[in-house]
Formats: sequence, structure tokens, C-alpha cells
Amino acid sequence: MVAGARFCGECGTALDSPSSEPQPPATAEPIPERRLVTVLFADMVGYSTMSESRDPEEVRDFLSTYFTVARDVVGRYGGTVDKFIGDAVMGVWGTPVAHEDDAERAVRAALDLTAEVGALGVQAGIPDIAVRVGVATGEAAVFLNAPAGEGMAGDLVNTASRLEGAARPGTVLVNDGTYRAASRAISFEDVGDLMLKGKSVPVHAWRPLQVTGKVGGTGGSTLPEPPFVGRTRELQTLRDLFKRTAVEGRAHLVSVIGVAGIGKSRLVDELEKYLDGLVDTTYWHRGRSPSYGEGVTFWALGEMVRTRAQIADADDDDTQRSKLAKVVDEFVDSEDRPWVQAALEVLLGLRTPGSLQSGEAESAWRRFFEAIASQAPTVMVFEDIHWADTGMIEFVESMLGWSRRHPIFIVTLARPELLERRPTWGAGLSGFTGLALEPLEDHEVDELLDGF
Repeated sequence: MVAGARFCGECGTALDSPSSEPQPPATAEPIPERRLVTVLFADMVGYSTMSESRDPEEVRDFLSTYFTVARDVVGRYGGTVDKFIGDAVMGVWGTPVAHEDDAERAVRAALDLTAEVGALGVQAGIPDIAVRVGVATGEAAVFLNAPAGEGMAGDLVNTASRLEGAARPGTVLVNDGTYRAASRAISFEDVGDLMLKGKSVPVHAWRPLQVTGKVGGTGGSTLPEPPFVGRTRELQTLRDLFKRTAVEGRAHLVSVIGVAGIGKSRLVDELEKYLDGLVDTTYWHRGRSPSYGEGVTFWALGEMVRTRAQIADADDDDTQRSKLAKVVDEFVDSEDRPWVQAALEVLLGLRTPGSLQSGEAESAWRRFFEAIASQAPTVMVFEDIHWADTGMIEFVESMLGWSRRHPIFIVTLARPELLERRPTWGAGLSGFTGLALEPLEDHEVDELLDGF
């Protein structure tokens, strides 16, 4: 109790305090700070109709799943869900932490959100459900110590909301600021000037079409890239299986089979661009089995190691050994380093295999990739594995057994000849999924050509 104060006899609440007692300081007003921010505003189309025609519990469960999907999509690209307003979602990038690629990540999230909510509606038997998304980038007054949902002031939120209202169901519209920041890695269609509600001047809008490169535009082709059509379901399968691998921490092998030129490599390209855009780290490795030459049994695996160690074709033997030692020190425990280093040198032709017992090199190679996966989920893509020797094929299969408790996601690309050579490919393996790519339908070919 405070000496000298009067208290209520029934409840004990202080009625007053002596005038000499210091008063607590007033709550500090939020301090605004101007920042470059990207705002995503998404609203569901068809929700009102669904609410009228379905059981309230069913509607509630669907809405809960929708909010979970939205929060997951925004979060996986490094954004924050600022608020939910009815069935609308507002995500923010650039506060409290800002990155150079915030606008690009927001557009990637917007494209993912439209696709995932569409799939969610189909699964729930509500195919008319879709989202419209608006994304706006610009300066805004950010209140860093404000309560959640009250941390931003300015016209940017209104712009994102109005762009969302002008978008067609299942599509995204962005402003000029977003387009300029994201156009190196994402292709856009020019929509032109739009007169938006509450705006005194037109807003120039762009419609994002597809991701064409890694974050910041690296890895993209200088040539026009045809649209990605006809393989959406297969790409979503790869995404889902990768997420399962990362969450469960267990190895998984996906075998993609299809004739030459049917789109196997493009499918993996899209997976790489997707994973590169996520905020969480993924270690990516890719190697090809050549159709000719001697001593190339494990060539694809060697390509993966060279890429991880940043070894160039022009590097001499000593430089290669030095770079190997550096990457081994980075990932592998000290007691295993000499053994793994020696085995990797054998793999790259820097050492004769005589110093290693039978099977010891393969064990060390697996240990190297397991060590990498212990730090972050790891992807290994084996292209043209139908050309690979039996030893390479058996090594890939062995990883599902020996490395099964590590988040290693293995994708093999092969022509049907692989199944002729090895009819039991994948049989009896836990964590194996087979995907067969069929030719595109006529309307999909038309869409491909029109988009190109």
C-alpha cells in the first residue's frame, strides 16, 4: 500500500494519492518513420455466395484454412500478416526489417496465394472461390512501436486495396514501384492507367505473369521465356513433397519420367526459382549424366560437389583441393573431415581410389551431403540419369536407406529408357514418388505459343 492514500472499504481500490507522490509517465506516442514498404492486399471472391449456401461450421473451417494458407504464404516469403479484415488479408514487407528484394518477394507471394487458394477451393468442392490481389510499393509512415494492425499510415495501403479491387478473380495487379523493383525476375503484362476509387489521378498498373529468374533476376534467360503451362499439378507435387521433406527431416526421391523435350528440365527450373524465392535457406545441387566418355560413372555427383565448392574448370589441382577443404571444413564435423576430403578428391579425380576400401568412398559422399542437410534442407537433381552407369543409379537409391533421416530431396530426370534398363527402379523404396509427364493437350500448346 502507498502511505497516506485513501482506499475503498469494500474493494480496497485506491481513491486518491498524495499530491507529493510522483505520477507515472504518460504512454509514449508511436513515433512515425518513413520507409520504403510493400503492401499486399488480398480479398476472397465468392465468399458471400459460399456463406449463404453452406453450413456455418463448414464456412468457418474453410475460412480458418484460408487464413492459415495466407499466413503461411506471406511468411514463407519473408512478409508479415499485418491484419485480417473479414475475408481480406493484408501483408507487409519492409518493416520491421527491410530487404532489397521485398517487392519481388511480395509478388511471388501474391502469385502463390492465387494458386493455392484456387486449389483449396477445388479441394473443398467450391471451384468458384478465388482471390484477387493488389501489391503496392512506395514510401509509408511506419509506427515501429504501434500495436499490431496499427503500424502504418499513408496512401500505400489504400493503393494496394484499390488495385486488388480492380484485379480479375485469381489475378494480381501491382503499381509502378512494384514493377520496377521486381521486373528482373518476374514477367509482367502492361495493364495501363486505371482510375481507381478514391484516386484523383490514374494509377499505372501491371499484371505479373510468371517468375522468370532467381531472386534479383539472376539465372534468368536473356531470351523470351515461354509461359509455364500444363505442368502446374506436377510442380505443386514437387513443392508439397519438398515441404514434407523439410518439415519431417526425411529423405525423399522423386523420379520424373518423360520423352526427350517434354519439359522435365523446365519443371525443375520452376522448382529452383520457387525455392530461391523463399526466405528459408535451401542448398541446391544439380548434375547431369553424360551419354559418352570414360570414367564418368559419378559425373553428375562430381558436378554437384564442384558447384558447392565453387570449383572452376580452369582451377589447377592444388586450387581444387584447397576449395574442397574449405567447403568440407564449413559443413563436416572435424573427426570426419580427412575421410570425406579424401573421398571427394577421388570423386573429382584428384586422388586414386586405392587408399579407400570398397564402398568407403560412397559412404563418405553420402556423409558430405548429409552434413549439408544438417544445416538446411538440401536438393539434389540428377538429370539424364537414364545415361548413368549402374553404380550411379544404385548410389541414388542407397541414399533413401542410408540418409533417410536427413532432409535431402532428390529429383531424377530420365527418359523411359531408364525403366527398360532397370524395371525395378524405385520398387520397394520408402519415400519414393514417380511422376510421368504426358504430352501437352492441344489447348495447352496453343496457350504456350500464344504466350511466347
